[in-house]
Amino acid sequence: MKTVYTCFCTDVIHDGHLNIIEKARKKGKVIVGCLSDEALIRYNKFPTISQNERIRLYESLDGVQEVIVQNDMFYDDVIEQLKPDYVLHGDNWKEGPEKAIRNHVEALVKAYGGELIDVPYTYNETVKKIDLQLREKLAMPEYRRKRLRQLISMTPIVKVMEAHSGLTGLIVEKTVVEHDGTLDQFDAMWVSSLCDSTAKGKPDIELVDMTSRFRTIDDIMEVTTKPIIFDGDTGGLTEHFVYTVRSLERMGVSAVIIEDKKGLKKNSLFGTEVQQTQATIEEFSAKIAAGKHAQLTDDFMIIARIESLILEQGMEDALQRAKAFVKAGADGIMIHSRKKDPAEIIEFCDRFRKEDKATPIVVVPSSFNVITEEELAEHGVNIVIYANQLTRSAFPAMQQTAVDILKYHRAKEVDDRLMPIKNIITLIDEL
Repeated sequence: MKTVYTCFCTDVIHDGHLNIIEKARKKGKVIVGCLSDEALIRYNKFPTISQNERIRLYESLDGVQEVIVQNDMFYDDVIEQLKPDYVLHGDNWKEGPEKAIRNHVEALVKAYGGELIDVPYTYNETVKKIDLQLREKLAMPEYRRKRLRQLISMTPIVKVMEAHSGLTGLIVEKTVVEHDGTLDQFDAMWVSSLCDSTAKGKPDIELVDMTSRFRTIDDIMEVTTKPIIFDGDTGGLTEHFVYTVRSLERMGVSAVIIEDKKGLKKNSLFGTEVQQTQATIEEFSAKIAAGKHAQLTDDFMIIARIESLILEQGMEDALQRAKAFVKAGADGIMIHSRKKDPAEIIEFCDRFRKEDKATPIVVVPSSFNVITEEELAEHGVNIVIYANQLTRSAFPAMQQTAVDILKYHRAKEVDDRLMPIKNIITLIDEL
């Protein structure tokens, strides 16, 4: 009997999947691949049920004779192992980033005389409703909130991009690229006080209050599903911080990062050029402990941001603080630097990892931007945050457009560098 292979990455079976199984049964023995959690994340999907639950779901389908785990989104592992006579997949992978996967699979099966069959994708109201329900499920607070911890445990490094509006949230949510034989995407979003304040035309001195900042989170959450890390600045008064923790947790935010400074906020990139006061270890530890005591779930994370290197207090001070803040209950340590050379960041990570193998390390490579994610991961970094790049790229483009329209008294000269409004509209989903 000939073998037929198809790979599923769904948590819910609908008519489209059943149609593929039915067509596969007519060709021979049906083997279904369950795409692993690690591969799913890179495939721009996120599981809402466990890998074992998905395997049991696929095994229960009439006509399926075997279920195996597929660890490679490009099928190399299963094709080499099975050499199936037929590979079936919905024809929706003939366009977009997934086209690279299809082309790769086609070359693999042709090499030994197999056949790739594109099954017309099933579009109907039931399928549309199930897809929408899955997306809405991922957006629910109880699912979104725990995803950051899941990602840390499942990926070599969590890639986070700033978002300061619903539209920038959609860009982070939907940008997927094919590069060097793999698909890649951002894993989470960073809601920065700098970018939120800038978008509102306000200085970055904690002038924008929490109510306004929570509104930004709402705007992003309404249209996205990925986890959110919130920039909590100093956290404010400890008595206020506990309420911030409860509010963020209830909204479905995954983590808050607070920095060990006090007084009027000044952006860290100013370093010692402006007056900045670092809280004592005891003061900041008490704030962390109060926040941890206030939270109600195990999912939410409070991450301590250490400013010792920024304020030129030295490596020993930074490491001493990191150890104390973890003891106080911090779920992660963010170490910051404004130097272009990443040497001091690497030294901190290496020395911290010698004593602490488990606590997540977060870095923001705005200044030391020559180092790659892979290199950071080699030194124990778990989360990398691109903290302001969308804002910084948008501003010069918009400013130049405004200048040119004033200069030429018409819009023709700027049109070639503008995205068609239709492309922007199609980024926004309609129910």
